[in-house]
Amino acid sequence: MKCDPTLYRAAPPSLAVKPRLIRHLFLPPLVILLMIGLGYAGFWISEHNGIRTLSENGQRQLELHARAVESEISKYTYLPSLLELESSVSQLLGDPSPEHRQTVNQYLEGLNRRSRSRAIYVMDTTGRVLATSNWRDVDSYLGEDLSFRAYYQNAVRGQPGRFYGIGSTNGEPGYYLAHGLEEQGKIIGVAVVKVRLEALEERWQRARLEAFVSDENGIIILSSDPARRLKSVRPLSEDTKERLARSLQYYWFPLNELEPLARERLAEGVEKLTFPANTELVSDDKAISYLSQTRPLSDTPWSFTLLTPLQDLRREAINQGILVAVAFALVAFLLIAWNERRKVIATRLAAREALQEANSQLERRITERTADLRASNERLKSQIRERRQAEETLRRAQDELVQAGKLAAIGQMSTSIAHELNQPLAALRTLSGNTVRFLERGALDTASANLKTINELIDRMGRITASLRSFARRGDDQGQASLTKAVDAALQILNARIEPLPLQVHRDFTEQVLQIDQTRLEQILVNLMGNALDAMQAQAAPELWLEGEPGDGKYRLRVRDNGHGIDLEARKHLFEPFFTTKPGEQGLGLGLTLSASLAAATGGSLGVEHPASGGTAFVLSLPLASPIQAEPI
Repeated sequence: MKCDPTLYRAAPPSLAVKPRLIRHLFLPPLVILLMIGLGYAGFWISEHNGIRTLSENGQRQLELHARAVESEISKYTYLPSLLELESSVSQLLGDPSPEHRQTVNQYLEGLNRRSRSRAIYVMDTTGRVLATSNWRDVDSYLGEDLSFRAYYQNAVRGQPGRFYGIGSTNGEPGYYLAHGLEEQGKIIGVAVVKVRLEALEERWQRARLEAFVSDENGIIILSSDPARRLKSVRPLSEDTKERLARSLQYYWFPLNELEPLARERLAEGVEKLTFPANTELVSDDKAISYLSQTRPLSDTPWSFTLLTPLQDLRREAINQGILVAVAFALVAFLLIAWNERRKVIATRLAAREALQEANSQLERRITERTADLRASNERLKSQIRERRQAEETLRRAQDELVQAGKLAAIGQMSTSIAHELNQPLAALRTLSGNTVRFLERGALDTASANLKTINELIDRMGRITASLRSFARRGDDQGQASLTKAVDAALQILNARIEPLPLQVHRDFTEQVLQIDQTRLEQILVNLMGNALDAMQAQAAPELWLEGEPGDGKYRLRVRDNGHGIDLEARKHLFEPFFTTKPGEQGLGLGLTLSASLAAATGGSLGVEHPASGGTAFVLSLPLASPIQAEPI
């Protein structure tokens, strides 16, 4: 590089002294001020970007660990309701004798061992423990009065009981899940499962993760740092403290507030908190700052908080600020020095190369991310295809099961249908033979009357076979059905069973168009009416009521009989597949199951009522397609 010689020409003494004096007096303080300012700006920008990066990474960690907590909490939710299916539990609640108590104690002990929960126990409606899995322990819950617990009070009212508290018997913390045990629509007791969640804390400690879970009261119930446990993340009023003390939810712990030295809100659910340093972890600082990220947990009023330490980030930001300040000072001194321009150019070239390297790395990362996203997209498409195939397989299986139920019903009706068709056939044979003889004799009027009778018998046989073909035809998932036509078709199919009985059919419904396939509605009605006829076989004066009423966009049809009703034991299994009270040759136990499935597929439902006057009433609720104004049937 060549320099202009004229630049080195000496200036007059009077003019050269003043600029040099100005440079010596003002330039160093200006450089120092700019260096401090740029160093602080570099520190602030580095810290801000670092916090943003930590927030993005922490958000993924937050989601991962929060889902792990949700999974740990939800995997025991089925246990309390499982006891409702155990007959020995119902017997104990009905008759709390020592024999029944011992049986349930042993059952709960085995169930607790298999499920790996902390304890399982059953309470009566007064809140007293009748049976428990830890009946062998010294600190057993047996005989304890736990009616003051919130989970019992919710469960006895028919609501799910979810509660975290410290046991009043042994002072051991645990998560309680309670369920009201029902019998004939009435709660007769409460089943409770106690689960210990300390495994989550141990997992966090092994992973050197700082996190905690706070409940609906703002109390930290799980924490990787034991010093934070049972402290409040927000101020508690005196009334709240008194209420919590009376409930003994946290035993006698003082519930002090976890007060940070400083708090800065960065975004929704994201804060910067400063706490006193834990001397075991940090010995050279008086305080430590965290990036706090909080996410509510699903199916529970709890919140999961992830704490990311900021010491390394702050130290790196300080280093970045120092580097920026030093770099500026270096550049400033290089610019001041007239003969160091070559170094400035080298610095610029190095910066350009670094930028190109960063650009190359960025492009490489973008390529890798694109490949990952493409692979994830392919996996998602594959999962969607598999799910669609599974749904299609399930739909076909359901259709085959529905068709099997139809054919089974037709098979059961075959004897009655044969009898129904034998009478017209015998009459046809007799009338045809007589008609031939009348024609030979020339009695045309008598022969014509016989032919008209033959036509009527053929029409009757055609109606019977048409009803059977319509009933046996496969139905569609979508369609609309006429309620009146469906009832008439069902009565026509069951006509052979109805004719021998002195049956009175009471029709109290209006014509409606329902959102269901016509043949599927007919099949449901055939199943319900056929069951009613079976129940009324021993009745001297059988009666069948068909009563309907609209409401909330649906139409409710009650099929009620005055038969012998359903006993208590059979009611528990009424809608289970292959359960039937009829002899094996008269039923497969699929009628009610198929009917309920067909109703649910259209957004409706099938329920059962047991009137006090006797008999049984099945309630079919189906969505309305387009109501038709009609007179009562």
